[in-house]
Amino acid sequence: MPDMAYSAKVSDDNAEEEVKPVRWVASSRDDLRKFPDAVKDEVGFALFTAQRGGKHPAAKPLKGFGGAGVVEIVEDHDGNTYRAVYTVRFAGIVYVLDAFQKKSKKGAATPKHDIERIKSRLAIARQHYIANPPPSTQTPQKKEKQP
Repeated sequence: MPDMAYSAKVSDDNAEEEVKPVRWVASSRDDLRKFPDAVKDEVGFALFTAQRGGKHPAAKPLKGFGGAGVVEIVEDHDGNTYRAVYTVRFAGIVYVLDAFQKKSKKGAATPKHDIERIKSRLAIARQHYIANPPPSTQTPQKKEKQP
């Protein structure tokens, strides 16, 4: 997984707030870049909201993942539907799992092949998180006493 994370501190009313880093899994960043500008702007703002610990109005829990830890952002633009999926299951970081244009015209359900790809990418994110936990979640090491 490329090292495409960033974090920052945001100042809001003189109070600094930590912004969680984002990691892009597989082709999710390149896929998102293919979206129309208006959709990219909305998805970007929704991800920034997640980085700050909030939930954008267009963000909804993705069914089949056991709760609100896997979230999809659904944006309609020019007669097409675009989706970006991210997870906040892991402390201190936001993983973007997928970004795609919904092709199916059979209702709002996410197609099974997309769900399977998201599950696979969630497993990749889990492995990455275990191997590389963000500094904010690591337990401090005890200093040895000097004789």
